[in-house]
Amino acid sequence: MLAQDVLARLAAEQDDAVVLARKELDVTDPASVRAALAEHAPAVVVNCAAWTAVDDAETQEAAALAVNGTGPRVLAEACRETGAVLLQVSTDYVFAGDATAPYAEDAPTAPRSAYGRTKLAGEEAVLELLPDTGYVVRTAWLYGAGGGNFVRTMIKLEGVKDTLDVVDDQRGQPTWTRDLADRLVRLGQGALAGTAPAGVYHGTSAGETTWFGLTRRIFELLGADPERVRPTTSAAFTRPAPRPSYSVLGHDRWKDAGIEPIRGWDEALTEAFPALLAAERPEG
Repeated sequence: MLAQDVLARLAAEQDDAVVLARKELDVTDPASVRAALAEHAPAVVVNCAAWTAVDDAETQEAAALAVNGTGPRVLAEACRETGAVLLQVSTDYVFAGDATAPYAEDAPTAPRSAYGRTKLAGEEAVLELLPDTGYVVRTAWLYGAGGGNFVRTMIKLEGVKDTLDVVDDQRGQPTWTRDLADRLVRLGQGALAGTAPAGVYHGTSAGETTWFGLTRRIFELLGADPERVRPTTSAAFTRPAPRPSYSVLGHDRWKDAGIEPIRGWDEALTEAFPALLAAERPEG
């Protein structure tokens, strides 16, 4: 989902971007990664490969770690050899999720799930091996037209459910993959120009809401009655992996790179909505 928007963003200004799908490149295989970088000689590598099945990671942590931890380490080692910049996409799950104010980029990490632990391993590898050319961009609550996500699911459910009970005790920042893709490309450009310091950035929309608040806004954009959406608590949905109750991230680091943070989540969702609706309800 994110990779599609990264490629679309790159296509708007250059035609030499190379995309390697999972079947073409195993990021956990050092020999394959080194060969790929030798063949294509990229100036910037954007790692969109990830194990994102949060609940499955609880029982398959070794497999998740291979993708989320070993993969970024292998990429970082190869980028160190060639001098390429590496952009590693990470997650809010590296935090405990119990804060009451936005997490700063340098806030202490304390993952409470296997998924969070494996993503933190990837972060640490990139920052350790590439102190001057490694970038970690944490994001959360992603949605886009190019894949399954919460917004598209709610669009679908609105058409088949009379009412929906949605969690109202988890706060976060719905983030459009197109907005994140733009910041990733601009951060890569800043890295090459020497205007964007390496390190950690937070790539989420401004503002905050709950899943309940987000769903009511989706219903409004559909022209449906938002009163059909009812609030509930996380306790009503028992899952293997704990969900952060507070996933709001701060964005102060962008000013160091001369790049404005992502806009407000509601403005972005309103602009993205026609494409999301068309993707979920192609019949119109």
